[in-house]
Amino acid sequence: MKQHVLILGAGFGGLELATRLSERHEDAVRVTLIDRNDSFVFGFSKLEVMLGRQTVEEIRMPYSKFTKQGVEFRQETVTAIDPVSRRVTTDADSYEADFLVVAMGADYDIEATPGFREDGFDYYTVAGAERLRDALGEFEGGRVLVCVFRQPFKCPPAPFEAAFLLHEYFTERGIRDSVELSSVFPMQRPVPVTGEVSAMFRDGLAARGIAELFDHRVTSIDPATHTAQLDGGGTLPYDLFIGIPIHRAPDPLAAAGLAVDSWVPVDQTNLRTEFPGVYAIGDVCTGPRTVPKAGIFAEAAAAAVADDISASIAGGDPPAPYAASGVCYAEFGDGLVSKVEIDFLAGPQPVAQRHLPSREFAAEKREFGANRRARWFGL
Repeated sequence: MKQHVLILGAGFGGLELATRLSERHEDAVRVTLIDRNDSFVFGFSKLEVMLGRQTVEEIRMPYSKFTKQGVEFRQETVTAIDPVSRRVTTDADSYEADFLVVAMGADYDIEATPGFREDGFDYYTVAGAERLRDALGEFEGGRVLVCVFRQPFKCPPAPFEAAFLLHEYFTERGIRDSVELSSVFPMQRPVPVTGEVSAMFRDGLAARGIAELFDHRVTSIDPATHTAQLDGGGTLPYDLFIGIPIHRAPDPLAAAGLAVDSWVPVDQTNLRTEFPGVYAIGDVCTGPRTVPKAGIFAEAAAAAVADDISASIAGGDPPAPYAASGVCYAEFGDGLVSKVEIDFLAGPQPVAQRHLPSREFAAEKREFGANRRARWFGL
């Protein structure tokens, strides 16, 4: 009988894992892929919606286009998980699996920051990017805060990409001199992978006249006074507040006993949880060493889990350990994109090689997206 692999979540990790299992084990496994959404969107595409460069319909890739042998996609919402029996209940059905892979990503807790829903904007959701696009179109000048509320958050460069692109946007509109643009974050430095990587982003902020307010933790915003409250008691005035929502694991994971302190702990060599036959990959998981929440690392984790499941099915030797390696591209505005090649777990410390922003890497980033669009959706 075929082994049943149940994958919860169809983001970078879920899509790549389902694809690899289909390629390798069409005759040995059947895969059920569950996601509550009807389509996939690259995270970086939401910046294009925010700026009005692309519409939502242009960036959506419907899961109906994800057709792989031996894989069935179901648009359903997970309501309960029993990791001991590997049984999952949704709003439409229930499933039992030989291998269960949790790839549900991170949810956004908008209510965790008082005042944010009433007077703030985000671009981490499609709806938020559309709403911010409309607000930007009406904005004529003033103080703009691009704020990270708390770590961890998806895609460490994204808050700084937004600041760079807003600088370009306001410049093109001829109002940059009327805008006081600030990047606010609780870390000691932007994108703190290595000193060289941080310096690249720090230099980018300085060159564009974007204030860098590091080690600032915003706890709430006041719609009445348009001020952001800091945990040390100070305030920051704003006319337009853009925030990165606080992240947390989806509700069913805590109820199932999978999430501990907001995230699912795994053995980082193979992405296994403490429950036999249950894995967690991507933004939802954590381990002894920090791996950023980003699609490229979820994709790498999917490759590691595919190898581990293959070894279990075939009875082979354990595969090479997960190295959390990949390439990260970041927008700097004006058609320039940087590139960072990273290994987080291959050695005692993260290793990163930075490449300064260029149009060459902008082309590489487009190819990166096109390759995955074609591989997963045939588009």
